[in-house]
Amino acid sequence: MQTASRGTPERTPDGSGWDGRERWWPAVTTWLSWLPAVVGGALVALPVWGGRGALVGALLGAALAVGVLLSMAWTVELTQTHLRVGRARLPLDVVSGVDVIAARERRAALGPGLDARAHLAVRSWIPTAVRIHLDDPADPAPYWIVSTRRPRRLAEAITRRR
Repeated sequence: MQTASRGTPERTPDGSGWDGRERWWPAVTTWLSWLPAVVGGALVALPVWGGRGALVGALLGAALAVGVLLSMAWTVELTQTHLRVGRARLPLDVVSGVDVIAARERRAALGPGLDARAHLAVRSWIPTAVRIHLDDPADPAPYWIVSTRRPRRLAEAITRRR
């Protein structure tokens, strides 16, 4: 649950502070990086169809940008039985442990410390994450790394529910 004034999560009935869901909205800088699509759409249409065409081109560029950015806005959802990140689902009964990856540790966790078999669900604009260790002989992935703005709360909630 989010408070309206500050956007900070309240304590939930189980005491974890994790409300079961988090949406990965792109950062403002990511939205601004798509501004050339809008300008480019207008510039391509301007010489052919004039001012009205440029407006249509800009609107098409904006629609493209919004579509791509909304497709990047995955949801992390934790239920009593599984963790869902985007379309991927992880049953909690195969989780053997959860580590918090702080912002300063993220580069090492995703670089030299990364196992190539790991399942990654990360976004560049979210600096913190959790590493969810798996104990499933049928799954080749040893762990998942999942971006979250509230890594300690998510780790506590997963640990409490497994």
